[in-house]
Amino acid sequence: MVDRKSLVNEINKGCNSQSFLRCLNDKVEFVKEIREIYEQSFKMYAQEITARKMDTIAALENAFFRLDRDLSAEALMHRNARTFAVAMSGAVACVAFLENRNLYVANTGDSGAVLGSLNSDGKWIARRLTNEHNTDNVSEINRIIAEHPKQERDTIFRQERLLGQLLPTRAFGDFRYKWTAEVIQDFVCFRSSSSSSILLYPALFDVPTRNSYHRLNPSDKFLILATDGLWEFLTPSQVVGIVGEHLANKKFLEPLRLSGQNMTLGDIALQLAQRKANQRNRPLDQNSATHLLRVALGGTEYGIEHSKISHLLSLPKDVARLYRDDITITVIYFDSDNIGKLPKASSG
Repeated sequence: MVDRKSLVNEINKGCNSQSFLRCLNDKVEFVKEIREIYEQSFKMYAQEITARKMDTIAALENAFFRLDRDLSAEALMHRNARTFAVAMSGAVACVAFLENRNLYVANTGDSGAVLGSLNSDGKWIARRLTNEHNTDNVSEINRIIAEHPKQERDTIFRQERLLGQLLPTRAFGDFRYKWTAEVIQDFVCFRSSSSSSILLYPALFDVPTRNSYHRLNPSDKFLILATDGLWEFLTPSQVVGIVGEHLANKKFLEPLRLSGQNMTLGDIALQLAQRKANQRNRPLDQNSATHLLRVALGGTEYGIEHSKISHLLSLPKDVARLYRDDITITVIYFDSDNIGKLPKASSG
């Protein structure tokens, strides 16, 4: 998190947008043709937010709305294949921000966040911090229907999808469903098969986000952020249980540590025997997100079937989406001992 003063200093130094990014897996680079366009949008946004004071929830909402608005403006102002490819595609998001004991979560689309807590009885409790924005969410259906004229009420949703095409009811981009018919006909060339997607009224309006706030307690152990591909295989309760079990058994992947300084040979032998007896609970993966993915793709009533994982991961791209969606998982662990010592700052 960059504070206001640091952001101003970095902007004055002529920083670029990637100065604030840290990618742990792949090298991040903007496409050459649109790099300068994105940098201009970033600098304008950075200058505006440094001049405004917003609480955390308002800042998250503003960031979501502004990103979507910029994607639209960039495509309409700089008409080329690259900007339109971005505008016509869609992306969902789920963001978590932690400040002391204050946990803020914002999402748009069908990615989700689940909090894993351990109650006084030693049982894992799953708490959903987001609502999925799709046709399973009745309030989402009612919201979109209310935004449209009555003559579209029976056609806006087909086959449990928006216009029979989109699964998420909120997303960044997807401007063929947001722009007016006039804008689409003037600036966008669809194949004839896509002409049915042009509506008199936009199917989606902006990219409204939903925020939640939670004050962490020592019983809160971890937060899971994941795309809808995971939730199609496992429920939030199952996910929290799997991560909780992995957390408890991960110690068997670490070297043995003696529990005391003045241990006898008998004490050491007993500790070794207990460790050996519990080796059957030893997880295959050091990383809990990897373990969660392995269970999601290969889990059966008899345990993990590795041939099932191989099959799902080796399917051709054009076939894979019929069996599984893309899955991205992030597991964030909390320091329970330290949570109780943190200041109880008010939300906002």
